[in-house]
This record gives sequence, C-alpha cells and structure tokens, in this order.
Amino acid sequence: MSEAKRVLMIVTSHARLGESDAPTGFWLEELAAPYGVFRDAGLAIDIASPSGGRPPADPKSEKSDAEPVRRFLEDREAMAKLESTLRLADVTDRYDAYFIVGGHGVMWDLAQSPEVAALLGPAHDAGKVVAAVCHGPAALVGVRDAKGEPIVRGRRVAAFSNEEEDAVGLTSVVPFPLETRLRELGASYERGPKWGAFAVRDGNLVTGQNPQSSADTAREVLAALGVAASRT
Repeated sequence: MSEAKRVLMIVTSHARLGESDAPTGFWLEELAAPYGVFRDAGLAIDIASPSGGRPPADPKSEKSDAEPVRRFLEDREAMAKLESTLRLADVTDRYDAYFIVGGHGVMWDLAQSPEVAALLGPAHDAGKVVAAVCHGPAALVGVRDAKGEPIVRGRRVAAFSNEEEDAVGLTSVVPFPLETRLRELGASYERGPKWGAFAVRDGNLVTGQNPQSSADTAREVLAALGVAASRT
C-alpha cells in the first residue's frame, strides 16, 4: 500500500488589522473546508504558523454555521493540531503539497515571511503543489523560483478581488490590494463573480478567490497530486 500524500496547511499568526485594535487572523472556513477535503481523501495533514501554537482565528469567521466548520470544530484530532501548530521556522519535513489558508492576517505576516519564501520557493521548483485561497495568495508575493522570478509570473492565479476588498471596507486598511499586486508581479489574474466559488490550477500552482472557493481549491490540489476526492 502506497504511503499517504502529505500536506502542510499554513495559517497566519497576525491577530490585528495592521496596527489597530480590530481583530483579525485566519478565516476558519478556509482552514476547515480544505482540511475536510484532504482528510476524506486520506492525506496526512500538518498545520503550521509563523509563531507556532494556537493561531488567531478571525472572530467573524468563528460565527459561521457552515457544515465544514462545524465538522472541523468537532474533530478532536484537527483541533489538537490547531492548538499546537508547528512553528514555520522549525519545519524541516518535506511535503507533497503546501496550502496557504486565507484571512486578512496573511497580508501582514505571511506576505513578508522569509520562512515562507525559503519553504515554498524550493518546493515549487521541485514540482510540489503550492496552493492558497482568498488572502492566502498574499503569501506568494515574495516567493521566488531558482532564477529569482516570482512564482506567480506568467501563471493563472485567483485571489480575493479588489471588488471584494472594497465590499468588506478594508481597501484602505490592507497594506496592498492583493489583486493589483499579483498583476504587478506578472500573474495572469482570474476571478469569478463576487462571492462566487472560483479556483484555478496552473501546473503545480493552485489558487482560489474567496472563502466560498475553499473546498474547490482543495479539490484542485488533490487533482494536482493525482489523488481522488472522496465521494462522501
């Protein structure tokens, strides 16, 4: 029997919108829905964050009554992994896929994380799957390949749109508009309707637009790994 594919899910440790007192963090559904897809497909899952330990969830996302969120919160193994995430700087294992969970906090820490760049650049060059959803692609803006080029350059990429950022009233708060930055880096930015599920796969790079895209993004990761999604 072949060994299970391994995926590292990466969440933000940043708990505030910029320097304000307004809370943020990772978006729970963007962790829970992909986690469920990966678990049901038999993948081995670890969760990491810049600071390690329990990362901050955006309080607004904790109010969700979505089935994947409920299922995650009732999963003792999943919650144990969330309570004690691996510290990114300590990650030495190599995974078959890396999945950046979204949430506004990503814009402040993962977007400029040397640990993320050091981890994902070589992983991408080695043909491992690199994936991100919603604000998660902000973690890719500093990731370069072996030639020093942004890994998003010339690639089809989805992410939280400028229209959606405007809709949540945070365009003037985030350090940069994600859609705009990805275009500036040479990505071929694509999107679906506002708040509609939309995910794209370009080789070993997989990205999704918003929280509603979380499960679809995870299923595209499975496709890139050659793993069948569960029918349940």
